[in-house]
Amino acid sequence: MHRFLLSRQWVIITLVALLLVPTMIRLGIWQMDRYEERSARNRLVTDALAAEPVPVERLAAPGHAVTRAERYRTVTARGHFATDDEVVVRRRTNADDRVGFHVLTPFVLDDGKVLLVNRGWIPAEAGQTAFPEIPAPPRGEITIKGRLMPDETTEASGIKDLQGLPDRQIMLINSAQEARRLDAQVLGGYVVQTAPEPKGGTPERLGNPGEENAALNYAYAVQWWLFAAAVPVGWVVLVRREARERALAAAEKAGSGKSGETDAEAGAAAAQSASV
Repeated sequence: MHRFLLSRQWVIITLVALLLVPTMIRLGIWQMDRYEERSARNRLVTDALAAEPVPVERLAAPGHAVTRAERYRTVTARGHFATDDEVVVRRRTNADDRVGFHVLTPFVLDDGKVLLVNRGWIPAEAGQTAFPEIPAPPRGEITIKGRLMPDETTEASGIKDLQGLPDRQIMLINSAQEARRLDAQVLGGYVVQTAPEPKGGTPERLGNPGEENAALNYAYAVQWWLFAAAVPVGWVVLVRREARERALAAAEKAGSGKSGETDAEAGAAAAQSASV
């Protein structure tokens, strides 16, 4: 009954099914790994934002690379802004996806070291080539608060570090590059300022980091595994349907053959009666 499974068509169908099952299982495992990674990152972000603020010098130092555990930690710093050395970071968007600049202002600590502070977003009113008008930060000695961030790189951000930019414009926030430009000891990483609030609401403060949608990866994993389970079920359904259709076709053929034999016998009998 099932000799049709040895046909070229059914051999191909069976091989495809055998390949699909482990592939879908592996895709489900990959999505589950992504779920675990994203969940772990979300926990790190949540823990970092909930931690008590600490002085920035406790976590950052010149040449130090901010670690994953230190990222988003709230830090405080005491010193003054050096607006003469302020630069803007090109092609940055705000919460409404408007393109503008991030304002990067050196913050000179009491011990003379420099902390890079991202004060927020401003629109590119005069285009991307002209240096924009930037609201001044508070003057004199102040204490600021913000989220510690690692240096930006092309590999991590996908942003190319272009050369030949207009004066006082940069593409990436990188403490090593800024240390060379400022000829100063610059703490590794930078801080996204959260306090004090700017006058007039500008520069526009950057929002808190959002959580990655880990649940979506979990759903994808379950989906792939359901697909993997559906493949052999579908194969069995197709085989049974094919076998049933072939059996019906064989029965119909056998029935038509018997009907032909009966008609021939009846004709012979009639001929014999006529001769008598």
